[in-house]
Amino acid sequence: MNAELFSALDALEKEKGISKEYMLDKVETALINAFSKAFPGAEIKVLLDPVKKDCKVYKVRTVVAEVEDPAKEISLEDAKKLNRRHVLGGVVKDEIKTKNFSRTVAQSAKQVIIQGIREAERGMLRQEYESKREEIITATVELVDPDTGSIVVNLGNSNAVLIKNEQIPGEHYNAGDRIKVYVTEVSKEARGRLVTISRVHPGLVKRLFELNVPEIADGTVIIKNVIREAGSRTKMSVYSRDENVDPIGACIGNKGARIAEIVNELHGEKIDIIKYSDEPVEYIRAALSPAEVKSIDFDGERSAKITVDPDQLSLAIGKEGQNARLAARLTGFKIDIRAN
Repeated sequence: MNAELFSALDALEKEKGISKEYMLDKVETALINAFSKAFPGAEIKVLLDPVKKDCKVYKVRTVVAEVEDPAKEISLEDAKKLNRRHVLGGVVKDEIKTKNFSRTVAQSAKQVIIQGIREAERGMLRQEYESKREEIITATVELVDPDTGSIVVNLGNSNAVLIKNEQIPGEHYNAGDRIKVYVTEVSKEARGRLVTISRVHPGLVKRLFELNVPEIADGTVIIKNVIREAGSRTKMSVYSRDENVDPIGACIGNKGARIAEIVNELHGEKIDIIKYSDEPVEYIRAALSPAEVKSIDFDGERSAKITVDPDQLSLAIGKEGQNARLAARLTGFKIDIRAN
């Protein structure tokens, strides 16, 4: 049995990358807990020797002048009957033959070891996903829950749940579909959902542009802000560190090829790309595009009154106020639009 135990730990380390030292600690804990139940009150000590592939379990008793707790103590007289070298304050170790331990003890130890393996695997996955936080992962749809609308996706090494609220409104999924998801959070808890993924987070749009626009990837074009109402419309502000590079043109691409690929991934979501400016008037004017703005007056530190021609009012406000709402969130200004 001992040889089989250590061979199993070697296989775990080789196949799953779970450290043998980590699992030896779990095995030791498992055996101590299991034998403590089998021998109530006794002090249990476990010695694991991976070199000799040997495991020994002992009940340990302290040599005392007067025994008060027989489970943990032994008199000097009785200790000397076992070995004349025993002295007060020393310990007597009675080996428990592991081949004789009961089925209940074996099952208890097995459960702790299995739990240790699960914890190790979760820890390794956590480390992997920590490196992918705020990044995009291509996932494969495994299952669609018809009751909750949530979908189970395969991320490569594990499954995750894309809940309904993190899905783009109007999207429909089938088993086998490949979709891009954005990693928003990695849990440090021992249980529960390990990774939270999203398709509605503005970070998804930002990363898609970084993947599709070389000028963004190399730092020439900078994305200043992304504001999104997923499934409907996104506004993104950009600027260029190189005056010879048009940041909007770089994002759109030749004949709109770059942005078309992103819009296709987002199933037709409209994307407005505007040029960022440190000047609030210029920035707000651009943010309200495609409407044309006549004038902008500031009423307070972060409040702006916008004047447009009557024929531009509905365009500036947008359907159900969306254009004005996104522009306000993008620029950080409270926006009041009026026609004149």
